[in-house]
Amino acid sequence: MSLNRQIEQWLTGQQRLHASGNRPFVTLSYAQSWDGSITTRSGETLGLSGAESLRLTHQLRSLHDGILVGVGTVLTDDPQLTVREWPGKNPQPIVLDSRLRTPPSARLCQRADKRCWLLTRATAEAEFAGQADIIQLPGDRHGRVDLPAALQYLRRKGIKNLMVEGGAEVITAFFKARLADALILTIAPTLVGGLKGVGHLEQTCTSELPQIRPMHSQRLGDDLILWGSLHYREKAIAC
Repeated sequence: MSLNRQIEQWLTGQQRLHASGNRPFVTLSYAQSWDGSITTRSGETLGLSGAESLRLTHQLRSLHDGILVGVGTVLTDDPQLTVREWPGKNPQPIVLDSRLRTPPSARLCQRADKRCWLLTRATAEAEFAGQADIIQLPGDRHGRVDLPAALQYLRRKGIKNLMVEGGAEVITAFFKARLADALILTIAPTLVGGLKGVGHLEQTCTSELPQIRPMHSQRLGDDLILWGSLHYREKAIAC
């Protein structure tokens, strides 16, 4: 069995187990260097995936109802978030954008097939000229969109399986909130020394850190693909 089909079989099996939840099944999928960097510095784009890994990314997109990125990724990369290198349907594009900074000219807001969903705390819908639905949600104590509330909203809207591609703040937020269920990580054979994909998780005990088990790994072209289910232990009273 090819690696692509192996990962698809594993992922769809995990999604079926979560089918009755009150939030979507969340897959974190992104590429990083050997030293854990996803780019050189904030605000810059760095392509790390090889051709085979990029094809896997598009395959994974086709296996999810929705695909989510943060507004920083929109401003830096101007992504399309479509399925182009693999047969399948485009997932619903979703942006976490607490202050509604997405430009109406963004490619996500110009698509003919699906209107982008902008999850925000702002109320400037009348001023937004792009092809997007402005969805106001509660905020957390940091002034960002509350992730549990956002996921519950997406599930009510029919998003059963959600793929999260980044950037670093969004990836870290999902880990901190314990809301990611699976991780599919592409590791490119290069050293960058730049911005790490996962920031400080604010855990005082190593036992509380997210665990990946069982963990699978295999080469794909020049890259290494790691994947597995994420598990979270209850917070310890004392370490």
